[in-house]
Amino acid sequence: MSDTPFGFGLPPEEPDDGDEGKKKDQQSGGGQGPANPFGFGGLPGAGGFGGGPGGPGADNPFAAMFGSLNPNDLGAAFQQLGQMLSYEGGPVNWDMAKQIARQTVSQGSPDGTKDASVGPAERRAVEEAVRLADLWLDDATSLPSGAGSAVAWSRAEWVEATLPAWKELVDPVAERVGTAMGDVLPEEMQAMAGPLIGMMRSMGGAMFGTQIGQAVGVLAGEVVGSSDIGLPLGPAGKAALLPVNVETFGKDLSVPQEEVRLYLALREAAHQRLFAHVPWLRSHLFGAVDGYARGIKVDTAKLEDVVGQFDPQNPEQLQEALQQGMFQPEDTPEQKAALARLETALALVEGWVDAVVHAAAKPRLGSADALRETLRRRRASGGPAEQTFATLIGLELRPRRLRDASRLWASLTDARGVDGRDALWHHPDMLPTATDLDDPDGFVHREQIDFSELDKMLGEAADKPDLRKKDEGGDKDKGDEAG
Repeated sequence: MSDTPFGFGLPPEEPDDGDEGKKKDQQSGGGQGPANPFGFGGLPGAGGFGGGPGGPGADNPFAAMFGSLNPNDLGAAFQQLGQMLSYEGGPVNWDMAKQIARQTVSQGSPDGTKDASVGPAERRAVEEAVRLADLWLDDATSLPSGAGSAVAWSRAEWVEATLPAWKELVDPVAERVGTAMGDVLPEEMQAMAGPLIGMMRSMGGAMFGTQIGQAVGVLAGEVVGSSDIGLPLGPAGKAALLPVNVETFGKDLSVPQEEVRLYLALREAAHQRLFAHVPWLRSHLFGAVDGYARGIKVDTAKLEDVVGQFDPQNPEQLQEALQQGMFQPEDTPEQKAALARLETALALVEGWVDAVVHAAAKPRLGSADALRETLRRRRASGGPAEQTFATLIGLELRPRRLRDASRLWASLTDARGVDGRDALWHHPDMLPTATDLDDPDGFVHREQIDFSELDKMLGEAADKPDLRKKDEGGDKDKGDEAG
């Protein structure tokens, strides 16, 4: 787990070049240290409402509104503040999140690339790559195609398409925090303090919206498709690639752009197959996040102190208090189980995709090995998946788990064939566990259960009520005849 247990800030990284590296990190708005476990700080390239990278918006959403404005912008700034304080929606101000994500995208990514509308030629190239990828995958997996269509998105379109999934992921965690804000006062005092509690919730929703908007906006500059983090973020059945990010990804690889696009299309199409034909998988993953949220506990003593001293004319005071470690994960068996379940399931998803894509690409693409290793190193060095999960819930996917999972799926293919390997997705209880990832060979060579017999027994049991009804009907008829 990350040192930022609640997250909403990137995990700290020790710069390789000492003080100079720290200066660069500050300029890019990167990293929150352990002293900021709630993490309402900056993300790389996130400028909030007015600060560029490393500017006022990087560390403070309020300074982002006022810190770099000229007098002509004051009206817009006060309008934003009014929207923040008047918000009465759910635990996250998603209108604000969307606005900030779009602003972050419009600023461009740290490497200098800007977002751009996708042209007809790029759309055709993506459609052709996904179509060919699906043909290749037919030989590598028994799961049929899950991509009803292929789309090419700009970064802004990725933001729009994935916000519903982010909402489903983040709301349970933010809801737990929002509830705690309203529960710190005795019941008889809550009515008297209603306006104050309402203001705190509005401010909390705005702060969550600010940070999530920055996170999603930064991620839009890095992802190459809709499933980079191992979760189905886009609409079901749509295999998506982002041409501008695909081009950036392959720029320094000495691999033809067509091969880079095709390899990434294979990964996207493989994810689509898995989530389309394993109906319980999405709810299993999202449910683990929800289970984690239910285990968050709040330092009520610290929160009560904040409520008692809160000055509505100094809204930054609330943000500063939130940054002092008020929210921590409960160290309970349920909490640990939720984190372990999510980590293992994501490793199995990514490992399966890695193994299947390699099997499909290796005989056909000379660059398959190089592209596979590039993606693995990208993940190991803190790519978008690790950063996003550390930002959201403090969970960092360990590359060792991903490699172990990929090796396990490849061994299963050798031992049981493609059909036997993919049959394990029929039910979550059939999948390898975290212990099995430690001993892949033991799982692969374990005696297999004959599920055909179990299916036969279940089928017979399901038929019995109909038989009983028929017999009862027959007996009744006989009784009527006798009567």
